Amino acid sequence: MKLPLWRNARTESSWRGHAAFRMSIGLALSVLAFSVTADTLLVGAQEAITSIDQAAELAQDGDTIVIMPGEYRDDVAVWRQKKLTIIGNDPRPTLIADGRTAENKAIWVIRDGDFTVENIEFRGARSTDGNGAGIRFERGRLEVIRCRFSDNQNGILTGNDDRAQLTITDSLFSSAPAQTDSLPHLLYAGKIGRLEISGSRFHNGHVGHLIKSRARESVLRYNLIFDGEGGTASYELDLPNGGDVLLVGNIIGQSRDTENPVVIAYGAEGGAWPENRLRMSHNTLLSESLMGGWFLRVWQDRIPGGASVYGINNLTVGLGLFTLAASGDFNGNIPLPPGVLRPDVLDFSLDDESLLRGWVDPLPEGDPMRPTAEFSLPIGTRPLPALADWVPGARQTNLY
Repeated sequence: MKLPLWRNARTESSWRGHAAFRMSIGLALSVLAFSVTADTLLVGAQEAITSIDQAAELAQDGDTIVIMPGEYRDDVAVWRQKKLTIIGNDPRPTLIADGRTAENKAIWVIRDGDFTVENIEFRGARSTDGNGAGIRFERGRLEVIRCRFSDNQNGILTGNDDRAQLTITDSLFSSAPAQTDSLPHLLYAGKIGRLEISGSRFHNGHVGHLIKSRARESVLRYNLIFDGEGGTASYELDLPNGGDVLLVGNIIGQSRDTENPVVIAYGAEGGAWPENRLRMSHNTLLSESLMGGWFLRVWQDRIPGGASVYGINNLTVGLGLFTLAASGDFNGNIPLPPGVLRPDVLDFSLDDESLLRGWVDPLPEGDPMRPTAEFSLPIGTRPLPALADWVPGARQTNLY
């Protein structure tokens, strides 16, 4: 077949080069147009957009939504965008459900996208099935920063998409409602790909668990997961389907009114993932129960092929069982009797004169089980200084 004059055999390679060039220019212009058209939408009583629901309808992919301070009652939303940043201006805006939820699920439903949510409080979510959430995260990637979840049937509840990722930083989950029709959890991650939590606090559960994660990978670093006075949670940390779990530098404790003596439960409902491994280092585990606690319970027989368990330089405080109740590789774990720490004032540090200073050997630098920070009240983390003497447990310093 004879090529047209403008596209003969001699110029074919040159034409292809120009076509590729035009395609790359078009793609670059599309990206530029996307970035130029990304907007910042202000939401507030004195703004053009007065409701969050309205913002959810108007926002385009790539936009940033800024929510002004105040209370937003009965203002629920479904977010269908593929990429969005939502930020609350200080003082933190508060979203109060007042009996409403989007799709009978949550104050906010995030359908499927890459979302960042920062500095917003979610309060009072209820649904008819007992699973009303502050945020219902169904698919995609969600990063939650400096947010608060209080008095919700679930603070955050996810779907079961194994590609989904949830990251929570410097946030507070508290005050599960006293209900009997279903168990309220402060955080419930379904069978997602990854859950990561750092610098966050969980307290005052009711019968349900403080954290429940079915994720393939659960990484918890430098959190305060302590039920506290008035809390009646069952497990403080429930990992019912095993998975690859890393716990470093957390303070995890049950109240004297706990509904279950187990503090950390792993594999109670059988395995769901090909890799099952539990690694724990420099955690402080507490039980205030006068009957004694079960700091760690692992259901090896319910996980196909079993699970690898490592416990290094952890501190247990109170009556209870730790290494005697689970088979694994344990080293440097120290039990202490009740009364050594002061959980009533959230003081979980050892005295400078403690005989345990220098008792344990630090893990090598770069090891994912070696802590590089510690939880800092009221919320957040603080980098660890250079340490001459390491102690077991989550608190290496007496700084507040």
